[in-house]
Amino acid sequence: MATDWLGSIVSINCGESLGVYQGRVSAVDQVSQTISLTRPFHNGVKCLVPEVTFRAGDITELKILEIPGPGDSRKCGDLQQMETGIPGVGCQVGPSQNGTGKVLKKPVSSSAPQNIPRRTDMKNQDIIISPQQQCSKSYMDRHLETLTQSKGFRRRHNSWSSSSRHPNQVTPKKSGLKNGQMKSKDDECFGDDIDEIPDTDFDFEGNLALFDKAAVFEEIETYERRSGTRSRGTPSEKPARYRHDENILESEPIVYRRIVVPQNANKEFCTDSGLVVPSVSYELHKKLLSVAEKHGLTLERRLEMTGVCASQMALSLLGGPNRLNPKNVHQRPTVALLCGPHVKGAQGISCGRHLSNHDVHVILFLPNFVKMLESITNELNLFSKTQGQQVSSVKDLPDTPVDLVINCLDCHENAFLRDQPWYKAVVDWANQNRAPVLSIDPPISEMELGIDAKWSLALGLPLPLGERAGRVYLCDIGIPQKVFQEVGINYHSPFGCKFVIPLHST
Repeated sequence: MATDWLGSIVSINCGESLGVYQGRVSAVDQVSQTISLTRPFHNGVKCLVPEVTFRAGDITELKILEIPGPGDSRKCGDLQQMETGIPGVGCQVGPSQNGTGKVLKKPVSSSAPQNIPRRTDMKNQDIIISPQQQCSKSYMDRHLETLTQSKGFRRRHNSWSSSSRHPNQVTPKKSGLKNGQMKSKDDECFGDDIDEIPDTDFDFEGNLALFDKAAVFEEIETYERRSGTRSRGTPSEKPARYRHDENILESEPIVYRRIVVPQNANKEFCTDSGLVVPSVSYELHKKLLSVAEKHGLTLERRLEMTGVCASQMALSLLGGPNRLNPKNVHQRPTVALLCGPHVKGAQGISCGRHLSNHDVHVILFLPNFVKMLESITNELNLFSKTQGQQVSSVKDLPDTPVDLVINCLDCHENAFLRDQPWYKAVVDWANQNRAPVLSIDPPISEMELGIDAKWSLALGLPLPLGERAGRVYLCDIGIPQKVFQEVGINYHSPFGCKFVIPLHST
């Protein structure tokens, strides 16, 4: 009899695909030609599942390693198998009220799968289910076809032996909550009859209409009011947003007015960070430069610093690294530099020298004078060593539009130059060239400007410039903080990590 081999330890060779299994025989079904092993080992490694089932067609070789004695022929580890000899009858072993085990028999239909009761936890002994069921071939084929066509259904050789598990066969489980829960989920998913699946579609709109959103929101608001949290719909403060260069950890409040001038400023500007930068009068600005020169910030140093800052701003306006790189030598930018015979003109010549050193085609216009300032002579001497071009007539300026016009014609003091023929001719040429204009240190707003600028660069502290000066930028020319204090200005640098910053009108 097949039941005589229950409890025997056997070795089953299933070929190269499945390997070799060892374990104790827990069930032998002569009708379906299957054999089940409990506590199995696969190729010498203990399996994660408590039982595996094999079909006769998958077994290549079967060896009996140990035959149980007369007293333990029906034991399988901690599992007690009870056979009744009646086909289609399941056995359930569980503790009775007095602690002794009893057998519960339940007839099973031969044409429908058996509903498997859920496993419950016991303190002393687990309830173990071991149904032996028979089902018709038509139901087997139909159930197997349904499972194989289901989305996401896969067989695994360690939990469901390939082509060896009966489609409706349930194997006994070892005691353990995790395996029991997993088995219950499998039964709930695949245990129902496919005939009971409804053919009608689910009414999403009808079920959604049953949800009372207003009542749910009212309940949430009531709960939040009782718990002290903010109720729904109440506007909250907008969270602060920071840029990548801002510090979000502030140890003390920010003081936005860090520059205080001794007199009321006619106009105020602010930086991108919100710092207030007041304007100063031309007399105070002139006094500041004079005190700085007395302490060692000579005119030559100031001209060099102004030229560097102005050239950096001009290079950015010309396109920066996108325009000025070795691959774009055929797109060399052209700059027309308009200078007058004064210190402002010397600042422009210094800027032109730095631009020419950065492969910018510079055309310098400077009118002919019998006697030039020493600063202009020194700057022209350095500019002549570059590839820049110097002209003294408007006719030599380009007829086509240039990339940028740098205006250094105007001066704070020598207003009579505006009546000169060369000045009027250059102004007419700049207005007709249609190129953007950058003014370096333009005069105050009371003086009428001949050329409208798109950008203006102020030195140290801005003057009260008018709207024709365009967008104002401020550059650091290296004046120490104590020099500002000496002229009565309470000064903290607004530049941060830059030497040129934009200013905005308040």
